[in-house]
Amino acid sequence: MTVVKAAYGRLLLKLSGEALGGESGRGISPAVLSAMAEEIQNVHALGVQVSIVIGGGNVIRGITAASQGMDRANADYMGMLASVINAMALQDALERTGLPTRMLTAIDIAQIAEPYIRRRAIRHLEKGRIVIFGGGTGNPYFSTDTAAALRAAEIHADVVLKATKVDGIYDCDPETNPGAVRYERLSYTEAIHKNLAFMDQAALALCRENRLPLVVFNMNVRGNIHKAVLGESVGTLVEPEG
Repeated sequence: MTVVKAAYGRLLLKLSGEALGGESGRGISPAVLSAMAEEIQNVHALGVQVSIVIGGGNVIRGITAASQGMDRANADYMGMLASVINAMALQDALERTGLPTRMLTAIDIAQIAEPYIRRRAIRHLEKGRIVIFGGGTGNPYFSTDTAAALRAAEIHADVVLKATKVDGIYDCDPETNPGAVRYERLSYTEAIHKNLAFMDQAALALCRENRLPLVVFNMNVRGNIHKAVLGESVGTLVEPEG
């Protein structure tokens, strides 16, 4: 019998909030949640330690609300709370599949989640629990991409898997430019110098400084998360230099 072995022992999966809304990108789709939970269950079955950061863009995007006149700090705090709502929904879906989970939040909400404590998060992972980080970094002006890079560095993850609605990183927006070229591999230096808009610069810098490989792939293709964890070529791999 062939033994399937994961390429990574501990990972951080970054999910977009918009993905929970399905085609509309708004609200929460139970069907999408169930599909996500099944994908994560398949990865967990490989013996991989799984942590997750999820955005809140299906409810509100702080930077968008700020561009429409709302105070940026208030808008960002609302976005953090939206990410907590999404984390709760994902936790519920995962637990319905029988997976043990813990939700830790950067904002203190004792009634529904544990406060984020790095050592506690690592211990949960070591015990085989899926850890969901909610509330971003707990600070305005930082995206959930930055939260993902920060938490991945703190828990010593082997890789960051960024699940998006496109199949990798392009030299320009593939939705508006049919001639956009997809990269198979990139270094962090290339990604930063080319100002590629798949992740904010703070998140990229954190990944680069901590030598965290990053895989960007289409989460709407079933099995892609599993393939990425096995180290198969899927999407775009961003690697540390040297």
